[in-house]
Order: sequence, then C-alpha cells, then structure tokens
Amino acid sequence: MSNRQILIDSLPTGALAEDHFRAEDGSMPEPGDGQALCQTLAISIDAGARAGLQGSASYAGAPRTGIVMNGSTVSRIVSSNDPAYKEGDLVSAPSGWQEYAAHDTRLLSPLPDIEDPAAYLGVLGGTGLTAYFGLFEIGKPKAGETLVVSAAAGAVGHLVGQMARIHGCRAVGIAGSDAKCDRLVSELGFDAAVNYREDNFRQMLKEACPEGIDVYFDNTGGDVLGTALFRMNENGRIVCCGVVSQYDTTNPAPGPRGVPGLLVNKRLTMQGFLVFDFLDQYEAARNVMLEWLEQGQLVAWQDQFDGLDSAPRAFVDLLAGGNTGKRIVRVAS
Repeated sequence: MSNRQILIDSLPTGALAEDHFRAEDGSMPEPGDGQALCQTLAISIDAGARAGLQGSASYAGAPRTGIVMNGSTVSRIVSSNDPAYKEGDLVSAPSGWQEYAAHDTRLLSPLPDIEDPAAYLGVLGGTGLTAYFGLFEIGKPKAGETLVVSAAAGAVGHLVGQMARIHGCRAVGIAGSDAKCDRLVSELGFDAAVNYREDNFRQMLKEACPEGIDVYFDNTGGDVLGTALFRMNENGRIVCCGVVSQYDTTNPAPGPRGVPGLLVNKRLTMQGFLVFDFLDQYEAARNVMLEWLEQGQLVAWQDQFDGLDSAPRAFVDLLAGGNTGKRIVRVAS
C-alpha cells in the first residue's frame, strides 16, 4: 500500500506556483515504539507556511526541497504502539501534505470526535486560537472601542471581528473585494468594511472610523498597516499577527512610514505574538468559543478543496486572496 505525498520540488524565487511542488507515491510508514500511524483526514492551508519557504519563519526551520510540505492536520489513528492511543482515535498531528504519517505520540494532541473534525483546523484549532489570544491578550479591547482587522474575510480575520463585536466593540474589516466586504457586514455583523484595492481606500477607512482606531489587528503588513497606523488613537494597540502582503515575494517591502515616530507621539503599543505562547490556555479558550458557536454568536466560515493533489492549487490560490474563511484540503472522510 502506497502513501501519496506532496513534496517541495523547488524553492520559489518569486511568486509561488503549483509547479514548485510535486506529487509522488511513497511507501507506507511503519510506526516504531511509542509511535502511532495516522491517516490524514484534512490539512490546514495557511498563508504563514509561505514564510517558511522564504526562511523568514524561525519556527518553520530552514527551507528545503525534497521533503513533504509541512502543515497541520486532523488525522485518525490507524495503529498505535502507545497504549494511550488506540485505533480510531482522532488527533491533531503535524503530518504535512501526505495521506499517512508515523509520529511519536508526544507530537499528537487527542481531539473529541465531532461531526466535522476539520473544525479543529479552523475555529477550534490554531486559527481560532490565534484570533482569540491575539485579540484579547495582545489587543486588550474595551467595550465601546473601535477594532479594525485586515484580511478580515480570511481565516483569522473573520473571527477577530466577530469576537470584538461580542466584546462590545465596533468592528471594521479591511478586505480585498466589495463582495467580501458586503459579506462581512451582512453575514457576520461587522459595523463596516472597506476594500483596500479602491483608489480612495485611505478616505474610506477614515470615514469608517470617524473616532479613530483603538485596536488594529494586522494580518497583512505593508501599505494597509501604514494606512491604519495614521488613524490610530492615543494609547492604541497594534496586534502583529501576520504579513501576508510580504510572504509571496523574495523582496519584502520596507516597514511603513510613521514607525517609530507615531508609536512615540501617540504612545502606541505594537506587539507580535505566536499562538504557541498561550499553550496552557488552549482548553479554556476553546470552551469559550464553543459556547459562542452554540449560541450562534460566532460563525465560522470554511472553504475547502478536495483531494490531496489539490493542495498546491489551494495554497497558491490562498496567497492570491482566493479564500473566504478557513482554507482546508479534505483528504479522506
């Protein structure tokens, strides 16, 4: 029995393309002592993985060719050499883009068996946890404040805006099309949304935030960050979550104008974070988000591609802004 895999065939020197990857049938892995054989059900497709191919994400290691493309998965245990895990158990695993993987069980996280396990890649997984901790631990919003989030129709952004609304904030989204902006307002309850591709984007953002911005949740960097920076109120907080505008290039743009001058004059806090910083708080955050989901206060958008071989296309399309909500690839039922 073979194991279908998607390997990194070459490292991009410009924009990522599907032909930077290749598919091949590898051998079925054999689990050793303290290991379990995992079958991949769904793969998380994340913009941050592009930074790993640049070598600009320290947690991803140095970029290399000839290896399975990395990615978080929801998987089922096929066989186990650890009594703590049994056949059929649902787990979160770092399997990457392949149908099967053998892991030391210390790398696995057991998951409840729910109707759609892929939720543990999105709202109940790293994506939702990133939104939650970035907003509440770094952004520290207060009821009545204005929250602006970029890439607002993306995996993290669409959750951040809703969480801010639940917390009593005014939520303004920045997205890349009028259709996405319309959906943010009509379906998710954002107070306003603006299209950064419009020529008058700066004026539109000003009109959407007549009292300025108290918390800016940045997923893009670049000119969008620069525009938001000039709208910040005194003692505002900028949450640096991602820089998707800079990932798919070998020549990232320089930092925005106004740094550090505006940070000083307006006494702004600008802080980056990784979701792993809050590992000991995951369970409590998931319980809060589950309650919001059950009450209908939080809606989780998910879009998907089917079949392992579609992963390169799903990734390239994501980097071009083709997703709405969490992008996953379903590999097995």
